[in-house]
Amino acid sequence: MAQKKLLRFAQIKEFANVLEYPQSMNGQWNAFFKNEHPLVLELACGRGEYTIGLSEMHPEQNHIGVDIKGNRMYLGAKKALDRGLTNAAFLRTQIEMLPQYFDEAEVDAIWITFPDPQLRTSKAKKRLTHPRFLRLYQQVLKKSGIVHLKTDSPDLYRFTKTVSEMYGLPIHADCDDVYKKSSLPELKIRTHYEGLDIARSNTIYSLSFQLPAVIPDLDDQLQEILKQRENQTPDHG
Repeated sequence: MAQKKLLRFAQIKEFANVLEYPQSMNGQWNAFFKNEHPLVLELACGRGEYTIGLSEMHPEQNHIGVDIKGNRMYLGAKKALDRGLTNAAFLRTQIEMLPQYFDEAEVDAIWITFPDPQLRTSKAKKRLTHPRFLRLYQQVLKKSGIVHLKTDSPDLYRFTKTVSEMYGLPIHADCDDVYKKSSLPELKIRTHYEGLDIARSNTIYSLSFQLPAVIPDLDDQLQEILKQRENQTPDHG
């Protein structure tokens, strides 16, 4: 397995659609794609199912899957090359570094699909819909841009709704059972992680929202609310 990973890491260095910690790419994505189409990111993309699916569904958009794990990214990048998807690319870096790779208002939309819900309250700041990350997205996302969350974690879904209420995030769409209640084709794209059903919820949630002009500093209050909820949760042993 280790040898396979090393082989993949070596191969993606040769892929034209993969950039690993590139220099001076902010403001240059139109030149990279050779067009001025809207730019859509998939964060923590893993195998890049949404990057691939959205690229095929929306050839009038450019799509970039962002992740740090090159071994998984290899699968999506190779699939994009095999299918001739010139509007799909992959950026290997930490999500915390987004502002280093994109200019202000360079990104039109963000998809966060089945991220690690980081269920422990002590790790709430690692959730990709925590205000700490929203402030990063705000630096690169257009004012009219939408952030889309798709998750099988009811806890992450409820957490994100709490954040939207506390921080004044305008909700664009809210669905508590995607496959029963939503007709949006974008939400029908399935990921490898989704198929694992790790949360065992048998339900997929989605929430789409915009970011306000100012994201207030209520992070300490948010953490206190989470601690209170944790203390109120019955211990079933």
